[in-house]
Amino acid sequence: MNAKIQRICNEIDKTKGKIQEQQARLRDLERQKTEIENLEIVNVVRGMNISFADLAEILKQVRPSSLTTLATSGQVAPKSAASNNDNEEDNE
Repeated sequence: MNAKIQRICNEIDKTKGKIQEQQARLRDLERQKTEIENLEIVNVVRGMNISFADLAEILKQVRPSSLTTLATSGQVAPKSAASNNDNEEDNE
C-alpha cells in the first residue's frame, strides 16, 4: 500500500480511538451529572418533611399543568432566562 495512504489510515484509526475514548468520558460525565441532580432532588424532597402519599399528591397536581404548559408553548425555560441567554450570546 502507498505510504501516504497507510499513514492516513493509521491517523484515521488513531482518531477513531480518541473519539471512542471521549464518547465514553462524555457518557460517564453525563451519568455523574444525573446522579448529582438526582441527589439534589432527593435532598430537597427529604427536607420538606412530607409523607410519600402527600408528595405523590403534590406531584399529581403539579405535573399535568406543567406538562400542558410546556407542550403548548414549546418553552423550555422561563422567558426571562431565555432572553438573558440570548443577550449574553449577542454580547460575545
